[in-house]
Amino acid sequence: MRNPWVKKNPLMSMWMSSANAIVGSTRSRVSAHAKRQATTMMTEGAKQMIRFWSGGYTTTPTRKRRKTR
Repeated sequence: MRNPWVKKNPLMSMWMSSANAIVGSTRSRVSAHAKRQATTMMTEGAKQMIRFWSGGYTTTPTRKRRKTR
């Protein structure tokens, strides 16, 4: 006689398949968003570092004053 506890449940199988699809989609979206944030942070950090180290070598141009009549 077969054990009824190890019999496959089609409802549970469908539920697990859909849950796995949802979790996979969510995981890919989260990892893509984290990658975008990391890239943005690295580029912003590099820009700030370049601005900091090259700030002493560049001077801001002086504005010409308007003549008053």
